[in-house]
Amino acid sequence: MKSKSFLILIVALFAAPAHLAFARSDATLPTVSSGRIERLQGLEFKSVDTRTVDIWLPADYPNAAPYETLYMHDGQMLFDAGNTWNQQEWRVDEVATDLMKHGVVRPFIVVAIANGGTSRYAEFFPQRALNYLTPPQRDELLALQRESDEALFAIPPAADAYARFLVEELRPVIEREYAVAKGGAHAYLMGSSMGGLISVYALSKYPDAFAGAACLSTHWPGLFRLEDNPLPEALFAWLDADLPHAGKHRLYFDHGDATLDALYPVLQPKVDAILTKHGYTQVDWQSRYFPGAEHSEQAWANRLDQPLRFLFGKSPQDGN
Repeated sequence: MKSKSFLILIVALFAAPAHLAFARSDATLPTVSSGRIERLQGLEFKSVDTRTVDIWLPADYPNAAPYETLYMHDGQMLFDAGNTWNQQEWRVDEVATDLMKHGVVRPFIVVAIANGGTSRYAEFFPQRALNYLTPPQRDELLALQRESDEALFAIPPAADAYARFLVEELRPVIEREYAVAKGGAHAYLMGSSMGGLISVYALSKYPDAFAGAACLSTHWPGLFRLEDNPLPEALFAWLDADLPHAGKHRLYFDHGDATLDALYPVLQPKVDAILTKHGYTQVDWQSRYFPGAEHSEQAWANRLDQPLRFLFGKSPQDGN
């Protein structure tokens, strides 16, 4: 049974930008089993629309400082199935707490960034991949409609703006207000589906700002079909051109083969070939296949310990 966490609202006072004011509020927060949630509120971002940003702090916070930081996309889906559209969650607090309790991983906090709703696709699709489409292909993609007759790109392509928001707007707040280790060597990204794409995109665009990325069920098709779809090859061409040099980052990819994940088994090996070409080895890269796993928060929760172990696993120097 989860206990209700308390809320600390962080109100940005832009007249005095070096500090944030903390105040309690009765606003509804995700319910967690361990640790607590704090919500950044009152922040107006320049690169993206205003959105909810929740911070999960382990139960021992701040005693194990400095903590590392995990930035996770689709933050509204991470902690509390009672507040999600499909009554599923990643069980981030449960899995992270268990790993830390057993000394398997270095201590970290989670920055849970809610997606932009209708702007999600435009913010998560790797923007530079558009350069590898022909003009007619690009025009067709930008004009696509969802089944609800909404534009797939509800706003112009915005992955560059979203990545800039992470690095230039959000991370400075986290490093100023929380007991975390500063610098890119201690910051990581994680997401699923389109969130996997933006994770590796942000890492590639700002290689000095992040130490690694975990990309679960990465949506390499870009759409919901493989036939007559130029997007995978455009994404592969972008990745081949922009992937950071091996040796300084950790990259984790995985996929299942059920529901939407059924599209991925023929695509992920092509990504793996690109990483091999660029010198990535089992030391700094994993690609995992989970037969029978579907495209859902429950499936990602079931294997969440794997990317967390890979990104934050203790080394002999850590005393493990």
